[in-house]
Amino acid sequence: IVWQTPANPDYIFRNGRYVRPYYFEFISHAKKRWAGKTIVDLFAEEFKGRSYDYYVSAVRCGRIRVDDKMVHTSYVVQSSQKISHFLHRHEPPVLAGDVLVLQNEADILTVYKPASVPVHPCGQYRKNTVVGILQAEHGLAPLYPVHRLDRLVSGLLIFAKSADKADFLRQQVEAGLLQKEYIAKVIGVFPEKEVVIDANICYNAREGRSFVEKGKTACTKFTRINTNGKYSLVLCKPVTGRTHQIRVHLQCAGHPIANDMLYCSFSIDPMCTNCPNLPPKGYDEEGIWLHCVRYSGPGWSYECPYPDWA
Repeated sequence: IVWQTPANPDYIFRNGRYVRPYYFEFISHAKKRWAGKTIVDLFAEEFKGRSYDYYVSAVRCGRIRVDDKMVHTSYVVQSSQKISHFLHRHEPPVLAGDVLVLQNEADILTVYKPASVPVHPCGQYRKNTVVGILQAEHGLAPLYPVHRLDRLVSGLLIFAKSADKADFLRQQVEAGLLQKEYIAKVIGVFPEKEVVIDANICYNAREGRSFVEKGKTACTKFTRINTNGKYSLVLCKPVTGRTHQIRVHLQCAGHPIANDMLYCSFSIDPMCTNCPNLPPKGYDEEGIWLHCVRYSGPGWSYECPYPDWA
């Protein structure tokens, strides 16, 4: 990354935290699998968020360059070449909750992360992240995450203020000297006794989700806190730390997290004009279009005409 707008962006709060649109340049070096492809085909196949016609226009006007030079649309990319993409970014909004600094020490920072905010730059997010907000609003940079939380998860985050300190703390986590605990609201009545799920997990980066199959070993311990007969609060203690481990293991147990759009299986009524893209008239709440969802999982089925968890 060689150019961007100033580090302190103009945040706009309007039923959420927005970032004023800005220009940004993505820099990467051509991977081996990219070699031999035309510059337009490469972007169209690897970065599907924009149309083929957009990439044709971006190459022609010089927003996409190779080795800092303009190229034609049929240019064939070679391995290790520098590729840049200069574009106007509109980041998705996040909830308006503050990133609270709980403890600020010489080499460690502990904060509270609200739900919906990614920890660090990824995908469509850069400034609407915990790292970006801490830099913009508190002048705290650079920061090195010791561990991460999924974007939709809230909780405590520990940052180190140096790479060496981050490595030291990560080693303690891997050695079991530091342990993480989570509380999840799941569908159904979770068993009263402790449940241990020991199932390998394989993460598919292209699909952005994990699967219980031959992969890395993964183990999570679950203990029910309470239940109202419809939902349960569950204490989750991951023994290992795989991507989406808790979410996948709860799905495997037949009790997925109640509002988990990725691992809570559902189908959409094709005759409903409000599914999947249009919210019912008079409603602005995100997710309210799920009014005609049917959930299903191992050994259970649940139809929710008006899901109060949405």
